[in-house]
Amino acid sequence: MSPILELAPDATTAGAMTSDGPPRHVQGKVRSMTPIDPDQRPRISLLGTSAMLFEAPGELDLQTQRRIWALGRRAAAWEGIREAVPGMSNLMLTFDRPPRQPASLAAALHDAWAEAEEMSLEGKTVVLPVQYGGNFGPHLSDVVAHTGLQVDEIVALHSEPLYTVYALGSHPGYCYLGGMDPRIAAPRRKVPVLGLPGGAVSIGGVQTGVSASAGPSGWNTIGHTDMSFFDPSRTNPAMLAPGDMIRFSVERIVR
Repeated sequence: MSPILELAPDATTAGAMTSDGPPRHVQGKVRSMTPIDPDQRPRISLLGTSAMLFEAPGELDLQTQRRIWALGRRAAAWEGIREAVPGMSNLMLTFDRPPRQPASLAAALHDAWAEAEEMSLEGKTVVLPVQYGGNFGPHLSDVVAHTGLQVDEIVALHSEPLYTVYALGSHPGYCYLGGMDPRIAAPRRKVPVLGLPGGAVSIGGVQTGVSASAGPSGWNTIGHTDMSFFDPSRTNPAMLAPGDMIRFSVERIVR
């Protein structure tokens, strides 16, 4: 599988491939980074000169995410990689210094992805009591209007699954969850809410999540939990990690 980096004719991709890393960087020029058949091929793009983003093809599901975890574990050990950060069906690599030959790194990512097998992370299970609706769930009625379901149906469908933490991001401690029932999916809001409180339980597209701290959000807030997800005084500040599981427990429904 060839990389999506297109090299100038005078660039070379020759380099020494180590057993656990990409080719050592050599001189070359990057002409463009144009994705080919994005539905079937991974997409790779440079984020300035300090990072590279790998985006997996296909649906957003646990099988793909487990391969992302495996790819991140492998890439983190490569020479010149400062950090490998899993996202939702993507992986961001940050560099110790700008790579002299990004195409070599892109090729290594493609090869590693083709070889990646699903990695299971044994995490903990956390039960979150949630108050749905009311002042802490101001957009529950919007989800009702969009889906055509009743409040009780939405709450039941939202609280039924055992969700997997796919990745952390957005702000410290925030977890992106996989496993929401697509029947309660709702589009993100056209105008974001600027003062969303911490603990807000929200739906955005086919995903759900819980805000770890106060801040803006374009998701639909349907409830609230008092759980604290981030404490910088702890040894591990973030309460949750990829591979952990969450179950929402219905504490109360305010109509």
